[in-house]
Amino acid sequence: VQLVESGGGLVQPGGSLRLSCAASGFPFSSYTMRWYRQAPGKERELVATISSSGGTTNYADPVKGRSTISRDNAKNTVYLQMNSLKPADTAVYYCYTKVGWDASWGQGTQVTVSS
Repeated sequence: VQLVESGGGLVQPGGSLRLSCAASGFPFSSYTMRWYRQAPGKERELVATISSSGGTTNYADPVKGRSTISRDNAKNTVYLQMNSLKPADTAVYYCYTKVGWDASWGQGTQVTVSS
């Protein structure tokens, strides 16, 4: 299993970013995918979840209404669109899946929200 995130960067408060996670090494369309984030000095937290078909999504309260998780099973890619970004959204964002007993994480992509 390989998960490779991209799309992070420095953005001003109120701005938007779209994160991508390219997956390989497993039947992507069969598995739930998740985005987590970890801010400095804080524990890693779940941000959003999408079912294998993309038909069901869930969001953590801090990002609900500002973020959209989606997936393209033809491209083996999951996305996280984040709008109205706040400094509190500053974190390393990780893509995650669990295939059988094996949990897999990407290397993370840094999102910094600052003026």
